[in-house]
Amino acid sequence: MTQAHETEQSDGQLEDFVADNDTGGRQPRDAFGQRALWYIPLVWSLYQLWIASPLPFMLGIGVWNDTQTRAIHLGFAVLLAFIAFPGLKSSPRYHIPMITWGVAAIGALAASYLFYAYNGVAARSGSPSQVDVIVAVIGIVLLLEAARRSLGFPLMGVALFFLAYVFFGSWSGLPEVIQWKGASLNKAMSHMWLTTEGVFGVALGVSSGFVFLFVLFGALLNQAGAGNYFLKLAFAALGHLRGGPAKAAVIASAATGLISGSSIANVVTTGTFTIPLMKKVGFPATKAGAVEVSSSINGVLTPPVMGAVAFLMTEYVGISYVEVVKTAIIPAAISYVALVYIVHLEALKMGMTGTSRMNPIKFMLGAIFIIAASIVVAGGTLFLLGVIVDAVEAALGPASTYVLVLAMAAAYVAAVWYAAQGPDLEMSLESMQHLPPTKEIFKTGVHYLMPILLLMYLLMIERKSPGLSAFWSAIAMLVILATQNPLKAFFRGQSNLGAEVRRGFDEICEGLIVGARNMIGLAAAMGVAGIIVGAVTLTGIGQVMAEFVEFLSGGNLLAMLFFVALISIVLGMGLPTTANYIVVSSLMAGVVVELGAQAGLIVPLVAVHMFVFYFGIMADVTPPVGLASFAAAAISKGDPLKTGFQAFFYSIRTALLPFLFIFNTDLLLIDVGPYQAVFVFIVALIAMLLFAAGTMNYFLVKSQLWESAVLLLVAFTLFQPGFFLNKLQPEFESRTATEIFDRAAAAPDNASLRVRLQGEDLDGNQVDARYLLPLGAAGGDGVSRLYDGAGIEFREEDGAIFVDNLNFGGPAEQLGIDFDWQLQELEVAADRMPQEIFYIPAFLLLGFIVMLQLRRKRIQEEGVPA
Repeated sequence: MTQAHETEQSDGQLEDFVADNDTGGRQPRDAFGQRALWYIPLVWSLYQLWIASPLPFMLGIGVWNDTQTRAIHLGFAVLLAFIAFPGLKSSPRYHIPMITWGVAAIGALAASYLFYAYNGVAARSGSPSQVDVIVAVIGIVLLLEAARRSLGFPLMGVALFFLAYVFFGSWSGLPEVIQWKGASLNKAMSHMWLTTEGVFGVALGVSSGFVFLFVLFGALLNQAGAGNYFLKLAFAALGHLRGGPAKAAVIASAATGLISGSSIANVVTTGTFTIPLMKKVGFPATKAGAVEVSSSINGVLTPPVMGAVAFLMTEYVGISYVEVVKTAIIPAAISYVALVYIVHLEALKMGMTGTSRMNPIKFMLGAIFIIAASIVVAGGTLFLLGVIVDAVEAALGPASTYVLVLAMAAAYVAAVWYAAQGPDLEMSLESMQHLPPTKEIFKTGVHYLMPILLLMYLLMIERKSPGLSAFWSAIAMLVILATQNPLKAFFRGQSNLGAEVRRGFDEICEGLIVGARNMIGLAAAMGVAGIIVGAVTLTGIGQVMAEFVEFLSGGNLLAMLFFVALISIVLGMGLPTTANYIVVSSLMAGVVVELGAQAGLIVPLVAVHMFVFYFGIMADVTPPVGLASFAAAAISKGDPLKTGFQAFFYSIRTALLPFLFIFNTDLLLIDVGPYQAVFVFIVALIAMLLFAAGTMNYFLVKSQLWESAVLLLVAFTLFQPGFFLNKLQPEFESRTATEIFDRAAAAPDNASLRVRLQGEDLDGNQVDARYLLPLGAAGGDGVSRLYDGAGIEFREEDGAIFVDNLNFGGPAEQLGIDFDWQLQELEVAADRMPQEIFYIPAFLLLGFIVMLQLRRKRIQEEGVPA
């Protein structure tokens, strides 16, 4: 068998692997089946663009409410799940059986029931008809089967477990603590299928309104050639360094992560090129695959897409998309730089050389400078665009829109003209080994940066909704796909303009189809996650889980966090990252916040949601199920389990971060100013690099065990300097409850009061916990600031302060505070030394290790014969 034939066979296996897990493994050879899997995804994408556009409102056609659009969205997903994914391994891959068509049609009709029967269902709210219940039962059964086909059994299994609890939770054989009264079929089906509390809830709404458009944007960007462009750019910039292909793999996966929400697709897209090149320079198969897996997993952490979790967080946490991106940016950035550094250390340990050698100190400083400069340049560009747009709007008024669109079009044409000055980038493994200079590669795809900048501008500067931002960015990508090849042909003086126009149309259709097929599993996962969330809200199992976890952890927050991390990883072995996030955050996020408050640690809700998200991602690399590891092993020809364990070792830094930002929310830039944010980023990056060096047991040279331990201690000190200060001086001082009104009146703008409250909740449990009460703008007396900011009123009785009134839906009520709770004390920040004082001994220790290792390195180099 020739090498070319082996490569072709391997590529075919990889395509089948991705299809089986992402887009559907069925490849009909008959004309009808092929057309069905061409036209149906295409229509789905066009439908999603239609409902996101202003056209329905302008034309008065196709204006539907959110529930109806979610129903159509799920209908497409269920239909495609049945016809695109074979039901069993023995099922035919090359044609779609008639029985499959029949079941798919029934599933689609049941899933879209709320679209065409919406008025009748709404009129019967709370009293479903027999037809409603029958459709709901059929819909749930076929939705579960659609999820099994597209995602495997685990998600279906978890949903069945929760459904069993809904119907059989009153069984006497269950422990009394988790028993509940049970639900009738009518009540359960009404809750799950006919309201927005179950399948058609928040998760499916986010899938229909935001996620599809972002996935489509990524598919169109990749179809245009951006994925290949970012990959080649990374290799040209880093390929000459020690272990260059591995470093380029990390950076390329970071860039791909901007436009992809799938870790498996990330592995295959970049790994097809990076893994063979890593092996060529000396990386063993397992390590080459593990590097690609770790970097691809981190791609899901990278804003703006974050595997769809960013958009879910906006709904579940109640913060803006910009806030979600702000909290995610530093952990993602330092995690990626640390992985590049891990690759560098592996190259040093294996004695690799490159055409350019760089010592670790310069590498760390260079990494800090490049990342910081990139953030500054990107932020500065967006800010400058905002200033220019504001000036144009002020000068031209309504006509400014046309001027700005023409200016953007002119900039795009200029960028394509610049790209046309050189040849287009090839997409082959051979081309990766003979790349032109970085500058030449950069100019071939500078126009790909424009839609990304447009997306960031609309989200960050204009503060448009994620859905609207993704819609206009996707429209920009459609224009690019339609025009880039004809424009290049024109600028190069070629005569095949007609053929290039047709090619552009074909690429648009292909991008729309791929985007829709990438959404099949994700949309099904969102629907099934809605079943699980509906079961939680219907049965109240969340509170039972909270008490159970609190019992197991013994009230210890750290033990609780380990328990939540374990649940996330175990569930994530079978659930997609997004579905895992929905399930675990629904069950555990409130528990962590509550237990933290009782332990004296006020944990922001977004930090807990990020914690769950990170450990859900870790499941993609965790043996024995990590699918990303299996995909990488298929390329590297290494052992999947060994690849998974190695990837898990490389990803320890990712597992460390969630624990750190729970206890040090500065890493999430919560209540941190711009200058402090830069300082936090630099210190956190140094700490993460030192943590990587400690775990790799290699810094400037091979470290002794005690040196690695010191590096880990220094990293911990830089990450959490307050840990040591809290041992010496208390963080807060107690003040009497009666001071609350005076302190509220005297507090500055947007300050918060830290209070300890004690009382009884609705379930009769005694609560003794701490809360932050926001005060809003300064001015006015303490009573009004407390009510306006936190939505809470207190009364004084015999020298004691009690909660007298709560604004429904206000911050205090959302924190779980209840009437008649007693204010025990105020806690104010203690006057103590700054926690950063502990950076001094940490850096002195680091300097000592650097001195020892430089000396040892010099001795080693002098001892080597010339």
